[in-house]
Amino acid sequence: MEWILLLLLGLFAAILGSIMGLGGGIIIVPALMVLSGYTAILSGITPQVAVGTSLLVMIFTGLSSTLAYIKQKKVDIKSGLIFFAGSGPGALFGVWLNKDIEVNAFLIFFGIFIIIVSFILMIRKHIKPIKLAKKGGIRRTYENDLGETIEYGYQPVVGIGIGFVVGMCSGLFGIGGGSLMVPAMILLFAFPPHMAVATSMFLVFLSAIVSSISHISLGNVDWLYAAALIPGAWAGGQIGAVINRRLKSDTVVNLLRIFLIIIGIRLIYQGITGM
Repeated sequence: MEWILLLLLGLFAAILGSIMGLGGGIIIVPALMVLSGYTAILSGITPQVAVGTSLLVMIFTGLSSTLAYIKQKKVDIKSGLIFFAGSGPGALFGVWLNKDIEVNAFLIFFGIFIIIVSFILMIRKHIKPIKLAKKGGIRRTYENDLGETIEYGYQPVVGIGIGFVVGMCSGLFGIGGGSLMVPAMILLFAFPPHMAVATSMFLVFLSAIVSSISHISLGNVDWLYAAALIPGAWAGGQIGAVINRRLKSDTVVNLLRIFLIIIGIRLIYQGITGM
């Protein structure tokens, strides 16, 4: 029964992660930590193993989603590679930060982080994009499904800097970084939401490779858990990309915000009380 639960967890996390460009780790990591107190096979799982296993799974979620989004011509590969120039080193730094963190501190800080992410998602519709691409910056255009041409842009140094922070969060929390990268691309760089999500999944894929290799070398991956999560994650990545194309994201964002707040409060409570 527990293995079926892990399969469904991988599927559910990947679907939501692919729809929103979050990668799914923001659901897998807290779910593994919470389930560790209620199921025999996950008992005693450490934050390091939860993060390392989540990052390995996100390689498959990211690749599955990216391939689907490339077919839809929504991935800005050039921008993704520029952001990865920062997120790659950031991911290694995050792994280094993760190796000695205590369980209770991890739960509290991760819970606070998730609540902050939910707040960012809440206000993203009410903030006008900041035009950061001036002279010397990168400007690009995108034609949406309505035939409208949308211009967006950024300074490469700013994109790399934000990418470093995103990569650090990926390596530290095992979340893929999309929970920060998608709002940053939309709010700061005026990316069209669908392209921001698709490009974020490409970045999740690249960052997860770097982070997971580091966690594997540290022995932070449980291969049995990963084997149970990966099939659902691969299928979920494809399904999420299809839903993203056909469904307005507002309803999903609202549900996800509520979901993140509940998880964040639960993890903070568990970290403080040890229950």
